[in-house]
This record gives sequence, structure tokens and C-alpha cells, in this order.
Amino acid sequence: MTTNWAGNVRFASELRRPRTVAELQELVARSEKVRVLGTGHSFNRIADTDGVLVSVQELPQLIEVGRQGVTVSAGTRYGEITAALQAQGLALHNLGSLPHISVAGACSTGTHGSGDTNRPLADAVNAITFVNADGELVTLTRDDPDFAGSIVSLGALGVTVSLTLDVQPTYQISQVVYDGVPVGRLQSDFADVMGSAYSVSAFTDWVDPDVMVWRKRRELTEPEPEWMGGRLADGPRHPIKVMPADYATQQGGVPGPWNERLPHFRLEFTPSNGDELQSEYFVPRARAAEAIDVLRALGNRFAPVLQVSEVRTIAADELWLSPSQGRDTMALHFTWIQDEAAVRPVVAELEEALAPLDTRPHWGKVFAADAATLAERYPKVKDFIALADRYDPAGKFRNEYLDTFLPL
Repeated sequence: MTTNWAGNVRFASELRRPRTVAELQELVARSEKVRVLGTGHSFNRIADTDGVLVSVQELPQLIEVGRQGVTVSAGTRYGEITAALQAQGLALHNLGSLPHISVAGACSTGTHGSGDTNRPLADAVNAITFVNADGELVTLTRDDPDFAGSIVSLGALGVTVSLTLDVQPTYQISQVVYDGVPVGRLQSDFADVMGSAYSVSAFTDWVDPDVMVWRKRRELTEPEPEWMGGRLADGPRHPIKVMPADYATQQGGVPGPWNERLPHFRLEFTPSNGDELQSEYFVPRARAAEAIDVLRALGNRFAPVLQVSEVRTIAADELWLSPSQGRDTMALHFTWIQDEAAVRPVVAELEEALAPLDTRPHWGKVFAADAATLAERYPKVKDFIALADRYDPAGKFRNEYLDTFLPL
């Protein structure tokens, strides 16, 4: 039986793996219900269906650089694309913490990296081609009025076949880690901490008075031995302090290609065995200090179920269902133990405490919000539902998840 990466979701249907786009089109056209499973890094039933469950990872791999950027097949993993771009002296604007995830899956759920000036991964998309409910290929570009609703689409418009991404000249990154930064400094100097490098992540359990900060810098200067009350790490680190750092990307301020520093983990290793659940919440960056107050107050409540929490920032974008749509954002990630019965009550309490901050949950992770709350927090939900209904009037790509959280 097919499961997601974490093993907490068992899919109801056998996974189908078409090997050509024509085969995929025929499969979609004749099926009553279809959903797509990417690399399985979602932690809820967003991909599940009682119809046909499809993978696009067996379609012919495409990594083609042209005038509009790089066009890639939907199932290709970021680590494969970025290595090919680096070999041609090109780069993407940012990457997520894992290079193992597929481009289409990451973009369709709003996956992001970090950095005050960096928009989410989906913002690099300038064209998308997908199979619609009739089995026909549809291509949308940034000039199309439907484009802003078509990228972070939760699989509701069709089956993505390829995307074209903006590229830029290659660049180098040096990654430095600081131990012992007081959590109070993260709160009082939030803008300075998170704006101190091209991409910044702060790791904590919200009980320890200190946080660990990873700074990924494009300025290749010698790292300061002390910074923000913390000290330069004396060796490589894993985001979870007790874990070995073998799978983490190069640290210690050693310069290297962007694709080997922006992710937290190396492509050649699996960072863990998936024994975890994840949640993530997005609050306006201007309310960061209030959010940290909430989390510090809940630290002891988190302790039995939390492995690590990560704080990042994202620049505002205009993609309809993006967690950073319309506002510069603070992202609060939680890696829980794999015990849903124990985690769910904590998630509900966390969401209630963060609610006054206009908090948005991540579409692909564990959350407690209902449809009314999501429609309030994501201002473009009604527009998106109308768009999905226009492309898929019979509901071929709908499932229990969409019926629950984005009802017609």
C-alpha cells in the first residue's frame, strides 16, 4: 500500500505511473476522479482519492534552458534541476530545506525557503502546462489572468506536466551557524537577525533560552566569532541538536555553489526516516515579536511532542493561495513526533493562541483550521474556488480534503 513520506497517511488507491504525457492524458480523460502524488512530503490527505492516484515521476525527464528560463518536467526533484543549472552557470532565486522534493509538488503547496527579500519557490514559475479534466494540455503564462491562481493550486486544476522557472547567473553562498543566540535577541532584534544574510533560519524548542541561527550569506567574508550574543559553532550542526550533522550541507563559512548551501540537507542523503509530523504557520512579519511571545508561553506544552521549530522569513507575493500572498511573512515551522493523537491537541491549542495574529496554516501539513477560517485568512480563496470550478466543473480533481477545506 502506498503511503506518504512520513507514513501517517495510507492512500486508498493503487498508484498509477504513466510513462508518457499521452498516456497520462488518456488516463485522466477516462477517469472519474484523479489526484496526483508527488514525492509524498505532505502530512495530511491533500493527495488522497478514492479514484485514480497518479505519479508523474515516470514521465520523461525534461530540464531545458531557453529564453524564458528553465522548463522542467513536473516530477523532477529540485536537487536534479539545480545541479543541471549550476553546470550551465545558472541558478534559481532560492530553495527549500530539502532538495529531494519535486518541483510541481513544492510549488502547488506553497513551499518556500527563507530570506527577507526571497519570495516562495512558486514565485519563480513563469509558465505552467497541465492536463485538464478533458485530458487536454493547457499552458498558462504570467500574461494570463488565471495565472496567479494556477501555481499554488493544491492539484485542483489538473495534473501538472511541466513548469518554466526564472533563472539568474550562478552565485556562491557561505553558510555559518551560531549557537547560543538568546531567544530574547531573536525577539527584540528580529529584523536584524533575519535580515543578516541572504537566507536565515533560527532553530529552537521554545523552552531553551538560546536559539541556533543558520546564516546563508552571498557576501563571502570571514564570519564574526561572536554575533547577537551567540558564538560561532565549533563544528557542523543538524537542525535538531542531538542529531549527527552528516547529512547537513557544508557549514563553517566555506563558500560553495548556491545549490549546495541553500538547502539544509544534501541531495545524496535522506535526512531522516520520516518518523515525524509537521505543521507550519505564517504570520505577518510586522507581528513577529507578538508571535514569539505566544510560542515562548507555550514552550512547556510543546515539550512532549516537539522535535524542533524553525523560524524563517518570506517576501510578499501575489499568488492566490500562497501563504505569503500580499504580505511579508514570518514562517513558523514545527517538526513533531510521529504521534498524531498526541500532536493534534497541541496543534489546536497553538492555532487558537496564534489566531489573533491573522495566522495562515500550511496547506500540506497538519493543521486544525476549518474552511471558514481558511477563507478568512487567505483572502483569495473564493476567487480560487471559482477558478477551479471553471477548469473542473465536474469535480474530477476534487477529493475529501478539497471538499472539506475549499468547499464549492
